[in-house]
Amino acid sequence: MLKMSKLTDYGTLVLAQLSVDEGRLLSAHKVAESTHLNQPTVSKLLKALNQAGLVVSQRGSQGGYALARPPEEISAAQIIDALEGPVAITECSSGHGLCDLESVCRVGSAWQRINIKIRQALEEVSLTDLQYSSEPPAGQNFRATLKPYSKLS
Repeated sequence: MLKMSKLTDYGTLVLAQLSVDEGRLLSAHKVAESTHLNQPTVSKLLKALNQAGLVVSQRGSQGGYALARPPEEISAAQIIDALEGPVAITECSSGHGLCDLESVCRVGSAWQRINIKIRQALEEVSLTDLQYSSEPPAGQNFRATLKPYSKLS
């Protein structure tokens, strides 16, 4: 089964909340409060998203986090890369030289082509597309519907 982790779900939720407040710096505490995720998880997610260049941060009493670019320029593929690493549905689809059977394998190149198609599809879906596939009621925040996850895996 192909499945993204809860952290990717939560990271997308955090990015969606930052996009609602686009242009404003939000503290990790405020993001956690708005999304109903616990603050340590939000802080870890924001750190990873910052390292990946998806959010920017500013220190200090007036500091916080904001999207690094408009939400329509952040793809699902970039979010997954930031929180899980590159999309790879099999070991051999993540690149050449990683499998001892590569020289005799008859299906590796097919998996690589499938992986490329999946990646292309994820690159075509923006944060804007993800957050507005179902419109939240006016004035509502994006809220976690899953039990909060307390640590990065």
